[in-house]
Amino acid sequence: MSKISEKLGLIFGDSTLRKRILFALGLLALTRLLALVPIPGIDAARLQSLFAGSEFLNLLNIFSGGGLSNLSIVMLGVGPYISASIIMQLMTVMFPKLKAMYQEEGEAGRRRFAQYSRLLTVPLALIQGYAFIKLLQGQGVLPPLTLGALAVDLLVIVAGSMLLVWIGELITEFGVGNGMSLIIFAGIVAQLPATLSQLIYTYDPSQLPAYALGLAASVVVIYGVVVVTEAERPIPVTYAKQIRGGDRAQGGMATYLPLRVNQAGVIPIIFALSILLFPRMIFQFLAQSTLPSVAGASNFALTILANNWFYTSAYFVLVVLFTYFYTAVTFDPDNIATNLQKSGAFIPGVRPGPSTADYISRVLTRLTLVGALFLGVIAILPLILRSLTGIQSLAIGGTALLIVVSVVIDLIKKIEAQVSVREY
Repeated sequence: MSKISEKLGLIFGDSTLRKRILFALGLLALTRLLALVPIPGIDAARLQSLFAGSEFLNLLNIFSGGGLSNLSIVMLGVGPYISASIIMQLMTVMFPKLKAMYQEEGEAGRRRFAQYSRLLTVPLALIQGYAFIKLLQGQGVLPPLTLGALAVDLLVIVAGSMLLVWIGELITEFGVGNGMSLIIFAGIVAQLPATLSQLIYTYDPSQLPAYALGLAASVVVIYGVVVVTEAERPIPVTYAKQIRGGDRAQGGMATYLPLRVNQAGVIPIIFALSILLFPRMIFQFLAQSTLPSVAGASNFALTILANNWFYTSAYFVLVVLFTYFYTAVTFDPDNIATNLQKSGAFIPGVRPGPSTADYISRVLTRLTLVGALFLGVIAILPLILRSLTGIQSLAIGGTALLIVVSVVIDLIKKIEAQVSVREY
């Protein structure tokens, strides 16, 4: 307890760190205020009824930071930016110049890469906004709109999404933690009171075993995410001895290279959900087409996507694939091996250069397999529990819980890193 008090004292005693935390909190509070400003012409009763019976919309609401549930001006949240980031990351595999920009050009290259992601966000936000407006009109939530009114609504929706992206980047640069993740985190936390009150209001004593199972699963998810996030495989590294001034040897220091079991963090979960949700939004829109062939094909696709076993299997596979993909994009064994060789360091028993890169890659592949399978199981566990218990909120609650725990762990690590820098 004394250590916690000491850490808190260091955090709030340092004016720079305190300002960064307060800056981030202030911007997160602003995002919550923006989520309360609705676009005009909403039928609130129909909207509430629509959300009450749709897991799809509730999952979308997570990514909007809670702004979708009342059709606010930031109803799309950072979802279009996440989709744009996924597309840009995939393009690094197809276009070597993009990969070189992201991995080899340092901070300047990553800034250009992020700028391309922001530019791609605009057309994606337009497409998603238009599809969602048409979906809501079909459900009677929004009235028919003139071309001018539709253009204004789309402009507001796209501007709101880009505003959240800008706020997220400000939090990342001048606050603490990852701004995009914190916006999603704030939206989930803001919905907790309503979720808890709904659980209390709909409580059924006969469902007590199911609620107990859900609670136990939540504890397992929290414990598992913490353990796997903290787990790492240390690779021993030795710095070569140097002869200076006669026969005296200096150097020879031994250290280690920590490889995390879950190198990708919560990003694969967010990527996988974005991939699963975006096609459903498009098919929901196309299902209202006046062309029978288009409407029929879209309804067929929606039937497949709504199948619990298909959804669960696709979710698991996407989480595993994105864990490997994101790890490969963000962690380059060749670059690590080159830096070790330049600094006169080597892994005992492994030749410097390509052999070191191959060794690190093999270890990382095995670790990533464990992390990817674990993350995939944790992601689909709530869906399996929902099938067993029939409690619909478990699937959404599990996904939200996974994101919240991962974001909190990442935030604590980043704050501790800044505290450590200021201690020394």
